[in-house]
Amino acid sequence: MLMSELAMGYQSDPLPLEAASRFADLALACVHLEYPNKIAHVMSGDEDVKPPRELHPSFYGCFDWHSAVHGHWLLVRVLRMFPDVPTAGSIEAALDKNLTPEKMIAEVAYFNRPGQESYERPYGLAWLLQLCAELDEWDDPRAKRWLTALKPLEDVCADRFRNWLPKLSYPIRTGEHSQTAFAFGLALDWARQRNAKDLETLLIERGRSLYLPDRACNLAFEPSGQDFLSPCLAEADFVRRFLSKEAFAAWLGRFLPEIPLEESDHPWLPIAVVTDPSDGKIAHLDGLNLSRAWMLEGIASGLPVNDPRILVLRNAAKSHAISGLASVTSENYAGSHWLGSFATYLITKRGIR
Repeated sequence: MLMSELAMGYQSDPLPLEAASRFADLALACVHLEYPNKIAHVMSGDEDVKPPRELHPSFYGCFDWHSAVHGHWLLVRVLRMFPDVPTAGSIEAALDKNLTPEKMIAEVAYFNRPGQESYERPYGLAWLLQLCAELDEWDDPRAKRWLTALKPLEDVCADRFRNWLPKLSYPIRTGEHSQTAFAFGLALDWARQRNAKDLETLLIERGRSLYLPDRACNLAFEPSGQDFLSPCLAEADFVRRFLSKEAFAAWLGRFLPEIPLEESDHPWLPIAVVTDPSDGKIAHLDGLNLSRAWMLEGIASGLPVNDPRILVLRNAAKSHAISGLASVTSENYAGSHWLGSFATYLITKRGIR
């Protein structure tokens, strides 16, 4: 099945086994691939010069730490949803190799080094929590084993949010890793799954304070040339997680008045154009099309069933999905090390209950 064919039917059909297998292959190809590697590493002395596999025994592949983390999430999600996927044995072996208590001790130690207080905050922290939420939802002894191994690192990442959120005076509205809205959405989903009531309350309180006063988000300013997240759509996709449908519909009208009530000949949200998929930053825009698609779906799911914007939102989601899914190939490592995770999140409707 072509990725474009998958996109055309994704709104009503379950993720086909063939597509799941292809996405898993992308993750399997990189979770143990140490180089090339981009390390965001604060050094205090010569003794801190180490290869990625020593700094991060579990998450050293897929070019950077956060991509390795959501590559593992992809493998767990595919194995959970498709236990008969052809690479099931390879997936289980990869997770068994990397998600061990011994290796997690070193991962936690890295986070506790001096100067690492903001390491992978908030994007990587949120994806680690998403990995744990996925495992917690899966009633399987292997999932319980891997989640037990991850628990110390899960606690560190959750505490980083707990310590940071009260100090955050303003949201971070970028289209890349530092954006708060997307990370808050993943973290809130984790908090609800793991019954972390204190962090759930804190995320909602900060969400109300930081985002509910917003008005007229300017979609004309999107995207920037290396975005993989939409600042406007990600905010709406987070806010719909904690408002009632009626309250969200009213807020969305104030926040994104540009969403039309019916289709027109002029697209209100043009698809992002990628001119060079081998350029890692430009290739971010392929991920933007994928994340826009799932955020548009998420926003639509938060509206009352008779809201006329639902059809418009879902049509825009479909066009973005078609473009984004066509980019999920093994041709360029700049995209292949991470786009499979975004495609899996979209196609499996993760984040939509």
